[in-house]
Amino acid sequence: MNALTPSRRGFLQSSGLVLGLTLPIGARAAASAPAAPAAPFAPNAFVRVSPDNLVTIVIKHVEFGQGPATGLATIAADEMDADWSQVRVEMAPANDPLYKNLAFGTMGTGGSSAISNSWMQMRNAGASARAMLVEAAAKRWGVAPASVKVSKGVVSSGGRKASFGELAADAALLKAPEKPVLKTPAQWTLIGTDVPKVDSVGKTMGTTMFTMDVQRPGMVHTAILHAPAFGGTATKVIDSAALAVPGVLAVHQVPQGVIVYAKDGYAAMKGRAALDVTWDLSKAEKRSSEQLYKVFAEAAKAPGKEVEKNGDVAAALAGSAKTHEALYLFPYLAHAPMEPLDAVIAMDGDMLDVWMGSQFQVGELSAICATLGVPIAKARLHEQYAGGSFGRRATPAMEFAIEAASAFKAYGGKTPVKHVWSRENDIRGGRYRPLTVHRLRGGIDGAGNISAWDQVVASQSFFKGTAMEPMGMKDGIDGTMTEGAAEGSYKFPAHRVGQHILEAGVPTLWWRSVGHTHTAYAVETFVDELLALGGKDLIEGRIALMKDDREKVVLRRVAELANWGGKVPAGRARGVAVHKSFNSYVAQIAEVSKGPDGLPKVHKVWCAVDCGIPINPNVIRAQMEGGIGYGLGHALYSELVLGEGGGVAQGNFDSYRSLRIGEMPAVEVAIIQSDADPTGVGEPGLPPTAPAVANAWRKLTGKAVRRLPFAHGDNA
Repeated sequence: MNALTPSRRGFLQSSGLVLGLTLPIGARAAASAPAAPAAPFAPNAFVRVSPDNLVTIVIKHVEFGQGPATGLATIAADEMDADWSQVRVEMAPANDPLYKNLAFGTMGTGGSSAISNSWMQMRNAGASARAMLVEAAAKRWGVAPASVKVSKGVVSSGGRKASFGELAADAALLKAPEKPVLKTPAQWTLIGTDVPKVDSVGKTMGTTMFTMDVQRPGMVHTAILHAPAFGGTATKVIDSAALAVPGVLAVHQVPQGVIVYAKDGYAAMKGRAALDVTWDLSKAEKRSSEQLYKVFAEAAKAPGKEVEKNGDVAAALAGSAKTHEALYLFPYLAHAPMEPLDAVIAMDGDMLDVWMGSQFQVGELSAICATLGVPIAKARLHEQYAGGSFGRRATPAMEFAIEAASAFKAYGGKTPVKHVWSRENDIRGGRYRPLTVHRLRGGIDGAGNISAWDQVVASQSFFKGTAMEPMGMKDGIDGTMTEGAAEGSYKFPAHRVGQHILEAGVPTLWWRSVGHTHTAYAVETFVDELLALGGKDLIEGRIALMKDDREKVVLRRVAELANWGGKVPAGRARGVAVHKSFNSYVAQIAEVSKGPDGLPKVHKVWCAVDCGIPINPNVIRAQMEGGIGYGLGHALYSELVLGEGGGVAQGNFDSYRSLRIGEMPAVEVAIIQSDADPTGVGEPGLPPTAPAVANAWRKLTGKAVRRLPFAHGDNA
């Protein structure tokens, strides 16, 4: 496809690419910043140097707060020896050959892979640009390249100096090196430092563009009404009252529901509230959450499809001095990003323009083009910053993109349409973290050691039956259902992990840290109980079972950080959990008391993380803090409940409870220095939080929490 994506804010054209959403650092983030001139020096798809000495780093991953724009720019700029003040970032166009995620085979952000899959790619891009600038300077001055030095964006040899911009035209005439020389870690000047985030100023000042901010001449706004149960369809629409609402322009039925079009968003929402729609729910999922729990729990009584096995578990359990069992229930969870799903679609002559914060850029643009019958060569994606995702913007079927395109098509396919979900659309819109049941049995020998471990997981698969099934499943096993339980942290004399893939009409999806959200809780609370049952120290007992030295290091570090074993204030208790996810290791200790509402009051969380080479420690700390807050809020309060008939009871933050600012604990983060390649930080901070709190709560109250959230009545 053609790599064409002009933007409202950049219009930087070079090497056949029109690249959008340029955000400079610092004061240049202002909306009035002039467009950058054409860049004569573009040594690869990721680096541009313009005559005004600005260095633009092209970012192939969506930025929705997790920090890849800063991290990827840091890597390339360090290898270039650019000065951080001259660096700006730009979102890549939808172009798989140039910008695919090396782990996915297509453009996409997920699995905490942004830094890990781009690490060498961005290093080589920056090093190649640096080598060409050095060669250009050497030729201009008639000196050996070895005599040329680069520091903070200045190229020098002896008494001669030149900026990147001054050398750009000469460097553009040179051939890029096939294998540029990379810096050694000792030579890094930006990697491992707290360089300012590239988007902080713009977001603080309100100049950063999100899809919600996009306006087009003559644009109409939409509000969609979906069926009250998953799988329902509209059979009759009475729209007279909706059309009578001032500002409402039209009402159209699309496959996804009924859409009201209006001059502004408020009128569209008022029109939607006035609709009278008859729904066919004959094919809808009508079971309640409680009915689904019973089905899933019954399935988990059987061993299920074997995912992993070591030794004879049945014999080990039968020969154990003590046995222990637990049944865990995990609810459906919505992602609930602050910016709900949204898109703007317009035609400019024969060109289709799409504005959205896309997590699967090529996939979503392709889906929109297919819906509208527009060749993808005639389409441009203007990638926007996004206000969170937690997995919600990355759907295998690209259904929101198709819905937005359907909304545009139904209105005639000419007038710009802004399609925005309300919070109720978001909370009730499906694609949830799956409802899941774990059944565990464990054994303790006469010396108090864990002798057996049997774990069965029953859940839905969001891969099965989709185009992504070959990527997510193998031999009928969905690895995301049992990740963190299978191939987990601990080695037991005998263990088995099994899974049941069950069907339900509720659409599900990956949720921040995917299967680790529930496997970490089940494993870490159950191992804590088994260690206590055997009279073992909760830190040393874990370490004795661990297979990975890096995991041992983070656990020892967090114990040291929190002074584990030291005096704990009266009325409080501490719990520990450790978990590896997305090739990063995180251990946490939570200090908890009983709050006035009878729920855990979390005062502080200590956290140790090993994510390989730390690119930007401040971003890492922020992601650990964010993961802890997000995980804690959902563990304490959040669940989506299907009532009788299959309707979702919750609709907004008044009923889908989130963590409040006064409930956020103090967080102290220790980052392990490592020479391993960098791994993810967007998700790994979440899984240990809930089990650490639960383990502290069990110490404090004697109650083991088997059903999340903590606020559920079963835990009273």
